[in-house]
Amino acid sequence: MNRRSPWLGLLVLCLPMLIVSMDVSVLFFAVPYIAADLSPTPQQQLWIFDIYGFVLAGLLLSMGSLADRIGHRRLLMIGAAAFSAASLAAAFATSAEMLIGARALLAVAGATLMPSTLAMIRHIFDDDAQRAKAVATWNAVLAGGVAVGPIVSGLLLEHVWWGSVFLINVPIMAVLMLAAPLVLPGDTASPSRRVDVLSSLLVLGAMLPVVAAIKNLAADGWSVSRAAMLAAGLVVGAIFVVRQRRIDDPMVDLRLLGERRFATSIWTNLICMFALLGNSILMTQYLQSVLGYSPLRAALWSLAPSVAVGAVAPLTAVIAGRTGRPAVIVGGLCTGAAGFAVLGAFTGIHSLAMVLIGATLLASGIVAATSMIADYVVGVAPVDRAGATSGLLETSSELGGALGIAVLGSVVNAVFRLGFPADLAGGEASRSLAGAVAAVGRLPAGQGATVLDAARHAFVDGLVVAAWTGAGILVCSAVLAGWGLRARSDERTPDAMGGGSGSRRAGSLDDGRTDRDDDDRADQGADDAAPVELVVVADTEQAGEDPIAEERAEQAEDRRGEPRLPSAHALERVVRHERPGDGSADESEQQRRDQASDVHGDLLSAD
Repeated sequence: MNRRSPWLGLLVLCLPMLIVSMDVSVLFFAVPYIAADLSPTPQQQLWIFDIYGFVLAGLLLSMGSLADRIGHRRLLMIGAAAFSAASLAAAFATSAEMLIGARALLAVAGATLMPSTLAMIRHIFDDDAQRAKAVATWNAVLAGGVAVGPIVSGLLLEHVWWGSVFLINVPIMAVLMLAAPLVLPGDTASPSRRVDVLSSLLVLGAMLPVVAAIKNLAADGWSVSRAAMLAAGLVVGAIFVVRQRRIDDPMVDLRLLGERRFATSIWTNLICMFALLGNSILMTQYLQSVLGYSPLRAALWSLAPSVAVGAVAPLTAVIAGRTGRPAVIVGGLCTGAAGFAVLGAFTGIHSLAMVLIGATLLASGIVAATSMIADYVVGVAPVDRAGATSGLLETSSELGGALGIAVLGSVVNAVFRLGFPADLAGGEASRSLAGAVAAVGRLPAGQGATVLDAARHAFVDGLVVAAWTGAGILVCSAVLAGWGLRARSDERTPDAMGGGSGSRRAGSLDDGRTDRDDDDRADQGADDAAPVELVVVADTEQAGEDPIAEERAEQAEDRRGEPRLPSAHALERVVRHERPGDGSADESEQQRRDQASDVHGDLLSAD
C-alpha cells in the first residue's frame, strides 16, 4: 500500500470529480451556440442534454464492480484517458449525432471515475476521523462542480467557441494520469472477483428506461408509452435482484441491503438528492424566468449556496465525532426541511434574498447528511466490494435526482396550469413558465406583459407548493432516518455479514468516532463474556489445533443468546498479554496486530 500522504491522494481524486460533475451542467449556456453551428432537431437537442445522465446512471454499479476486479487506480486512469478522448470528440463534433455519441462516451468514462474515486478514499484513509473529513470534502467538490459548471461555460463562451467547454477537461485529466501513479496505491484489485456481464446488462436495461421515463413524465405528462417504459425498467430491475440472490458472486451483496441501517442510509441518500437537484432546477428557473436575470448572472447568484456548502462540509465530520453520525444525518434533513420552509413561506416574484437563504439552508443540510451517509456506506463496505458499494450509493443519487426533478417539477407545472388565467393565452403559454416566456415575443406588447406577469405569479405559486412538499418529504425522512439508523444490540453489522477476513471494520454509524473507540466499548463486554474462549483460541492455535473448526461447531450448537464476537482489538490484547510462552516480547507491535486481525477475520467468516 502506498504510504504517501493520503491528503495528496484526495487532492488528485477530487480532480476527476470536479470535471465529471461540471459536465452535468456545463452545456446550460452553450446550447444556443451549438444550435447555430450543428442545427440539431428539438429531439436531438434533448438527447445532447439527457444522454450523459442516462448512460451514467446505468453504468455506475457495473463500473464499480469492475474497479474492484481490476483495481481502482487502473480503472481511474483508463477512465481519465477515455474521458479526454471523448472530450476531444465532443469539442470538434461536426454534427448533432456525433456530439450525442461523444456525450455518451463521456458518460461511460465518467461512470468509471465516480465509484473508483470514492472506493479509493476507503483504501487510502485508515483512520475513521480522517476518512470522514475526506468524504465530506469529496462530497463538497461533487456538489460544487455542478454549480461551477455554468459559470465556467459562460466565461469561456464570451471569448472562444462552444467546443472549449469540453476542451477544459483534457489538461485536468492529464494531470490526473500523471499524478495518480505517484500518490495512489495500485494494489487494491481483487482478481478473484468475477465480472458478471449479464448483471451489468440488466442494470443498464433497468436504469435507462426508468430514468428516461421519469424525466419524460415530468416534462410531457402521463402517457401509455411512458408508463410502459417505466414498467419495463422495473421488470428488468426485478430480474436483476433475482439474479443477485442466486449467483455465488453477486454484483450487489443484497445482505447489505437487508441490514436496516445500511438500507436506511441508501434510501436517505436518494431522498437527499431528490431534494437537492429538484430544488436546483426550480431555482434556475426562478432566477432566469421570474427575476429575469441573464444566464451568467443567474449562475453567479446560484453559486452563493455553494460557498456555504464548502464551509459546512468539512465541519460535519467534526460534529459527528461528538454527536454521532445519525444526529448529523437527521439534523441535516431537518435543516434542509427548514430551507424548503423558508422558500415556501417567503418566496415572491421579487424575493432574491429569501430565496438564497432558503437554498443555502437546504444545500448545507443536505450535503452534511450525504457526507455522513457516504462515509458510513463506504466504511462498512467489504474491502473487495468498495467499488461496487460506491456504485450502488451513486446510482441511488442519480435516481434520486431524476425523481426530484420529476416530482417537484410536476407539482410546479400542475399548480401553474391551475393558477394561470385561461383567458389570457392558450397553448404552451398556459402550460409552463418557459412556454409563457417564449410566447411573449409573439404577442402585442401590452398583452405580452400581462401574460408574463401572470405566468410569473403562477410559477411562484407552484414553487411554494413544491417547497412545502419537499419540506414534508424531508421531515418524514428525518423521522424514518432517526428510527432506521438507530442501533440494535442484536443486529449484526454489514462488515460482519459480508466482509470476511478481507474486510476492515469501520467505525459504527452510531458514533462516527474511530475504530478503536468502538472496540474499546465493545471489548469490555466481550472480555467479560468469553475470557476463557479467547484464551483457548490463542492456546490451541499455539498447539497446532484448529480453533476455527471448534468455534464453528460451538456456534452451530446454539446461535441464540450468543455474546458478541470479540473484535480484532480485543484479540490483539489477548495475543499480547494472555498467550503463554509464545515469545511475544520479541514480536513487533504490527505482527501482533496482524495476528489478531487474522483470527478476527476467520471468526467473522465462520460466523
